[in-house]
Amino acid sequence: MHIVCLDLEGVLVPEIWIEFSQRAGIPELARTTRDEPDYDRLMTYRLDILRQHKLGLPDIQKVIADMGPMAGARDFLDALRAAYQVIILSDTFYEFAQPLMRQLGWPTLFCHALEADSAGMLVNYHLRMPNQKQEAVRRFKELNFKIVAAGDSYNDTAMLGEAHGGILFCPPASVIREFPQFPVVDDYGDLRREIDKAFAQA
Repeated sequence: MHIVCLDLEGVLVPEIWIEFSQRAGIPELARTTRDEPDYDRLMTYRLDILRQHKLGLPDIQKVIADMGPMAGARDFLDALRAAYQVIILSDTFYEFAQPLMRQLGWPTLFCHALEADSAGMLVNYHLRMPNQKQEAVRRFKELNFKIVAAGDSYNDTAMLGEAHGGILFCPPASVIREFPQFPVVDDYGDLRREIDKAFAQA
């Protein structure tokens, strides 16, 4: 059996924090895992900025409700699921993802959780587990699945390296430069071809 593991943001939906940064007029929040490899440092930075601006979970959820998947993402995902098992491994949060999952046809999603106080201010985040993308792929392999993974950021590279095949989708130049072992694609047609090719070689 074959499983495709996909990142969510940057592969199927726009970067949530970038969208929120633009709409809230806070450029500091545009920093993502494409820029910062240390996820804990990035999330601490984000929560500090949100507190400074007195913005909470309802403010972010309102922006997400107006977002949609990237052009062609739903068709790509539907066709992929007709051929393979597909699991979304993301460092986003369930509290963010629900509207987007609905628009993508409710694919299986493994991600993290946020903690908000009674006023809706974000006070903490809770990882499902450390290195959850890489660990999920490792466990699927132990169950005798063949795995091909695709992502766009620093926090995807361990998952790509753990899989039988790893693909970078529209990554920043810094990630391409630092991880030349992964093929790079920038549209869904090429991504599907690389997925099929990787399984054929696995």
